[in-house]
Amino acid sequence: MTPKTTSRARARLRLTVLATAPVLLLTAACGSGDDSAGGAGKNDEIASVPETTTASPSPRNDTAPSTRPAGKSAFYDAQMDYVRCMRVKGGYQDFPDPKLSGHLDWGKVEEISSRPGQMEAAKGGKNGVCVDELQKVMLAEPKRDQQKDYESMLAHAKCMRDNGVSRFTNPTMSGGNAQPGGDPNPASPTIDHDSPAYKQAREACRTKLLDGLDGMQ
Repeated sequence: MTPKTTSRARARLRLTVLATAPVLLLTAACGSGDDSAGGAGKNDEIASVPETTTASPSPRNDTAPSTRPAGKSAFYDAQMDYVRCMRVKGGYQDFPDPKLSGHLDWGKVEEISSRPGQMEAAKGGKNGVCVDELQKVMLAEPKRDQQKDYESMLAHAKCMRDNGVSRFTNPTMSGGNAQPGGDPNPASPTIDHDSPAYKQAREACRTKLLDGLDGMQ
């Protein structure tokens, strides 16, 4: 595995870790190798939901767009505060604006965090300088339909396998929360996220993921 592959895999792992942050933060406040081999044989049925381990994340500029999404202003504004912090304090001047939905473009965040020495782009800035802003984003995010999130990630996982990434695992459910699938061992990746085959599959399957899930699996 190349250093670049390891870097991107760790960045993706940190994105997944961020998904568990709302629970951890609330508690504190109160107290990718060969992508064409291997077995994928997971249940592709959507009706029955299996049990096992993450919830959903989100984050966001010096200059806010002239309009903001109706009905999601608190979430969107929190995202903008986070992006400003990441650009000014976090050291990432090219940190992306949020989408109009309020969710961050995790593809761009992952691209930034894959650069040498810039892993902090996926975890709240250098030394966690923007973690407080990230916590506010997570608290402001509109409640998600976990069943729909699960079904979306399941369809995406199946699509990835159908497009040649045979080791891509299914999502699961734990405590009523949808948990992302993907690399069977993110800590020691077996899927090469930089391979042409993986990138082609990712592009072919990107529409399977609901907004806000694009950095989850």
